Amino acid sequence: MRDMLVNPHRGKGLPELSPLPLSDASAVARLLGMCPAHAQTPLRDVPELAGLAGVARIHVKDERGRMGLGSFKALGAAYAIARQAAAAVRDDDWASSLVGRVFVTASAGNHGLSVAAGARVFGAKAVIYLSEAVPEAFVARLAAMGAQPVREGATYEASMAAAERAAATNGWTLLSDSSWPGYTELPLRVMEGYLQMAAEAVSQIDAPPTHILLQAGVGGLAGAVAAHARSVWGDDPTIIVVEPEAAPALIESIRAGRIVTTEGPVSDMGRLDCKTPSMIALAGLARDADLFVTISEEEAASGIAKLAEVGLETTPSGGAALAALLSGLDLDADARVLAIISEGPVDA
Repeated sequence: MRDMLVNPHRGKGLPELSPLPLSDASAVARLLGMCPAHAQTPLRDVPELAGLAGVARIHVKDERGRMGLGSFKALGAAYAIARQAAAAVRDDDWASSLVGRVFVTASAGNHGLSVAAGARVFGAKAVIYLSEAVPEAFVARLAAMGAQPVREGATYEASMAAAERAAATNGWTLLSDSSWPGYTELPLRVMEGYLQMAAEAVSQIDAPPTHILLQAGVGGLAGAVAAHARSVWGDDPTIIVVEPEAAPALIESIRAGRIVTTEGPVSDMGRLDCKTPSMIALAGLARDADLFVTISEEEAASGIAKLAEVGLETTPSGGAALAALLSGLDLDADARVLAIISEGPVDA
């Protein structure tokens, strides 16, 4: 671990930040039940991994096959778009319910695929801004899904600024997976979509975990899963949030008690390489998370190699939380861990 912080705001949160993440997954389940591509992803009990980590059990929620898009992000933006389609549909014509709408976003890859998929299903268009660091494979996949990919800037933050300008100039709908003062409604719904993953894990696991490990970029996954876990299991599980050392946005914001924009080099944990946290996610994690840690590029790479050895191939982003556990996060030998593989391997 490169940095570790016990959350001083646990249980209280940061009252000046709002809204908090939602915790009830029932609305998501109802809407996803209408989608033929929707299916529950597996929760894997991985004894070999538990042995490597020196804990009793490790349950891994495996999001690599989620809705054919390869990551948990399939649940987010596509759900937010589906909510808008449900409000606009006429005569059960879902396929053209959002014709004429354009959704624009910035993405490190997977969020853009979810925006593209949701837009295509309901007749809308998608414009996805990508930084120079995003693998070319994502650009090709976005184009194949009918989206318009646009390269802009060296970092996620630069591509996000470009997406905001495009939305304002063209009258498009900005659909970010992050949030900030004055922009909360759609990212709140994106995070609501992620609750499906948490609700599935709760229904699949045979006993409550003692520890939940959650990787974080802007914090949407971590904030949503933590909120649902607290609503179901209360204060018992220890929730640990893991970030790249190069992008410690949440740990520094928790330390400061406010939203902090951090600086650092480009991380190989590209989908987690976000220098400013989502306001909604920060508000929720300040209340719900117990511990924040950062890991180095070397620790992430070593952990991912070990995951591959037990059949859990992923990226440094997708396996960062488990990489932290494997790199020396000291848990009791009787710990029962719940973690998430959030995406499948990605070609450069």
